[in-house]
Amino acid sequence: MRLEDMHESGAGPARDWIAVACAEHVARGVAGGFMQVCHGKAAPLRRLRPGDRVAYYSPTRDMGEGPRLQSFTAIGVVLDDVITQIDMGGGFRPFRRAVRFAREARPAAIAALQAAPGFALAGPGWGARLRYGLLAIDAASMDLVAAAMGLADSVRDRR
Repeated sequence: MRLEDMHESGAGPARDWIAVACAEHVARGVAGGFMQVCHGKAAPLRRLRPGDRVAYYSPTRDMGEGPRLQSFTAIGVVLDDVITQIDMGGGFRPFRRAVRFAREARPAAIAALQAAPGFALAGPGWGARLRYGLLAIDAASMDLVAAAMGLADSVRDRR
């Protein structure tokens, strides 16, 4: 079975997502092979399935401060159905999903993509669509993100 056609679980066609986090947090996830969204909530992670592609959009480098970055900073594929919870201390126990990130991907400014016809985050109000931290997008838009990040082939093809 090919990932571009079906999830590894056989649950249906793979989907594409944009997750939102500052670049500093995204870098931690890439280094650890995991994704975390919405300040560690589990519910959004339950929407993902193995084989789904995820691109991280980072509005800033650091959480809640500093100049705007407004770039895609990581892209990868969800590996399995497992949601794990970890203890980071101080009562913070976020939930995570395993992701295989394309390590060779480079950041890509969203502004360069917004002129592309049909891009999911084009037009007025595009930022408001990201306010919930995880947004489903169409495959063509994800392909544009992957290409802008320097990936010639589909991220989904990387098993």
